[in-house]
Amino acid sequence: MWDPETYQRYGDERSRPFFDLTARITAATPRRVVDLGCGPGDLTTTLASRWPDARVEGLDSSPEMIAKAGAGGPVTFAVGDVRTWEPAPDTDVLVSNAVLQWVPGHEELLPAWVRGAAPGATIAIQVPGNFDAPSHRALHALASEPRWRDALGGVGLIRRVPDFEAYARIFTGAGCTVDAWATTYLHPLPAHGAEHPVLRWMDGTALRPVKAALPAADWPVFRTSLGERLAEAYPVENGLVLFPFHRNFVVARTPQEDARP
Repeated sequence: MWDPETYQRYGDERSRPFFDLTARITAATPRRVVDLGCGPGDLTTTLASRWPDARVEGLDSSPEMIAKAGAGGPVTFAVGDVRTWEPAPDTDVLVSNAVLQWVPGHEELLPAWVRGAAPGATIAIQVPGNFDAPSHRALHALASEPRWRDALGGVGLIRRVPDFEAYARIFTGAGCTVDAWATTYLHPLPAHGAEHPVLRWMDGTALRPVKAALPAADWPVFRTSLGERLAEAYPVENGLVLFPFHRNFVVARTPQEDARP
């Protein structure tokens, strides 16, 4: 289960890649705009403001997120699975921000999206590239200890995604023109109270499947142990923790109709 309030603890830091991604979309008057993995929907509504004449849709696998997103506004929100979703023929803009890392084998979906979207459509994706960061190494090491191994062995904490160059090759292989890049953000996270800020960050994403897999009595023990490791990896300096976060971006333009095979 996703918790919208926990996910939005660092809303400014999490939203910045979305705006950096969508700023490179040049579509002027798209007919249909889809945000795959829209979460609580606050970023999706900015797409409706940018393209007020478009039909804007938000899709997320989490009923909790969609319940939060569906509180009102100009966007149509629905619960759905990225793995089975198919673009309508008038889909001119498709955005997927920090979603595909949760979908094993998602590389196979991308050519199908290219084929299904409108000719000349834009597909814009962003995925984290921080899975070898100290935060994730600490999580994997703790989860591999004997006390936690049985409960967490099948959770799939170790995830790998292509880098921006590999994504670019997938899209160019499907006939797209591509703008691809990577950015490492340095987030200065305020250290308030006893909880380490990187632990609070991970609560909203990487720790979600851990919490779901562990018995309720074990979850605070695991979380406290991880917090101790994170404090060593990311020391507090001047009341802040400097948290680097690497992300990969691709904005692909699908082939025009006369260029399709």
